[in-house]
Amino acid sequence: MGHLLSYLKKYKKETVIAPLFKMLEACFDLLVPLIVADIVDNGIGRGENGYILRRFALLVGMAILGLSCTVVAQYFSARAAIGTATGLRHNLLAKIGVLSFTELDTIGTSTLVTRMTSDVTQVQNGINLFLRLFLRSPFIVFGAMVMAFIIDAKIALIFVGVILVLFLIVFGMMAVTKPRYKRVQNALDAVTGEVRENLGGVRVIRAFGREEMQREEFCEANSRLYRAQMKVGRLASLLNPLTYLVINTAIILILWLGSARVEGGVLLSGDIIALINYVSQILVELVKLANTVITLGKASASISRIEEVLATESSIRFGTESADREGSEALRFENVSLRYHGAGDESLSNISFSVLRGETVGIIGGTGSGKSSLVHLIPRFYDATAGEVFLMGKPIRALSREAILSSVAIVDQRPRLFSGTIRENLLWGKETATDEELWQALEIAQAADFVREKPEGLNARVSAGGSNFSGGQRQRLTIARAVVSQADILILDDSMSALDFATDAALRRALRTLPSHMTVFIVSQRTGSIAYADRILVLEDGELVGNGKHDELLTSSPVYREIYESQFKKEGEA
Repeated sequence: MGHLLSYLKKYKKETVIAPLFKMLEACFDLLVPLIVADIVDNGIGRGENGYILRRFALLVGMAILGLSCTVVAQYFSARAAIGTATGLRHNLLAKIGVLSFTELDTIGTSTLVTRMTSDVTQVQNGINLFLRLFLRSPFIVFGAMVMAFIIDAKIALIFVGVILVLFLIVFGMMAVTKPRYKRVQNALDAVTGEVRENLGGVRVIRAFGREEMQREEFCEANSRLYRAQMKVGRLASLLNPLTYLVINTAIILILWLGSARVEGGVLLSGDIIALINYVSQILVELVKLANTVITLGKASASISRIEEVLATESSIRFGTESADREGSEALRFENVSLRYHGAGDESLSNISFSVLRGETVGIIGGTGSGKSSLVHLIPRFYDATAGEVFLMGKPIRALSREAILSSVAIVDQRPRLFSGTIRENLLWGKETATDEELWQALEIAQAADFVREKPEGLNARVSAGGSNFSGGQRQRLTIARAVVSQADILILDDSMSALDFATDAALRRALRTLPSHMTVFIVSQRTGSIAYADRILVLEDGELVGNGKHDELLTSSPVYREIYESQFKKEGEA
């Protein structure tokens, strides 16, 4: 809740004005029964039509003033609620941006989406109702009780009992439903995850004819959400019947006791009408309060889920030093090991090697050998669990985030483009890049030809995820984006898998024209793609089992020779 208060501090004016005008509206509401009683006793009772019209005009004027107060209160409460929700979303996105891959893997993408959308919306609704009703409703309730004491102290004791019982019902219900609303949001996470997987993998699902299985899994997750909502819904649905039961019992008692006091001349008929109106106001306000409490219960569960993310600390702490670009060493691993969070075995074990600036390094190995794990340590997506990584001559843990980002550019296995234009996507690599630099990067990435074919050229539209480009085109555009950055280290993590052999060869030739200071890491399944490299790292089951040139490894590394021979026929074979 501390996070929420910090956002509301930015809207002090709104958080004061909204409840204040709601209280003014409540004051007008509390006066209405007294005016109605006056009309009954002094207007209708005496047959004075002029008096009735004057009192009726007063009621209309109070209604207009009350409506004006309501509009002002609604406006300012909405400003505070929407502003707070906007701040929460901004901070959530900023927090997610600085979390390491370890935390993102642990929390999960689907739950982060739910927390940024559904949970923040619940908090927004809760703040809005709180500012409008949570002070107004108790004020009306206790104000009605005070007015009842002014009219008749004996009958007013009924109001005291009613209010105590109703408060026990309302706040008891809030305590019971809060943890259940949290379980509902967790079940919603699971549904969001299923939807995300089904939409993201729709091609694979259809290719293997697994629609029925995925439908069943989604139905199961949806059923869990349904059951969770029904359980809390059944409890929440008891609020209105219970409150109506208490209020109607109070009305019966007021009529019973009031009739005797009217006959005794202690009260007038208008007083009884005023008391019943006050009871009705209490009913309406407590129903509103009950609904507000339900919404606040949801908001409370949601804010706790949001705070879990905001309170999560990244396992990676960046230093303050800058990279040393004058030295000859680009990268060094010293006895590096990596174990993912929650994993049993190490993904990398005792890896040691060094790379000079300007070298081209190939990384090869079987599936699951740790190739991507190794290169993800270079931009510090993950931290080594043992050993030390040195980047540009300095321990990577001592470097600032900016120093690492300016030194390393990576093209991941899955090409990721963002909605916009080709130019906007390429400028991610370097915001100040000129058109000449962009076209040069496209030439190196073998993407210039198909970009020139588009009438808009660099301004051609890119759909979300680059869905209006083929897999090979997306890969080449992401390579061009990395080349634009002119980083000291360029990592291509199996990012040429969708290219044909001719384009792959042309790209490899173009990469040799990069500035001499640029170090290139190429992760590939093809020995032909890395045969020309200055050195090749061979991985097997997370261990470095080969380090050398292509010709050397053919004789010294059985693993590399096996991979090579599986792709090229042995000498003498047909």
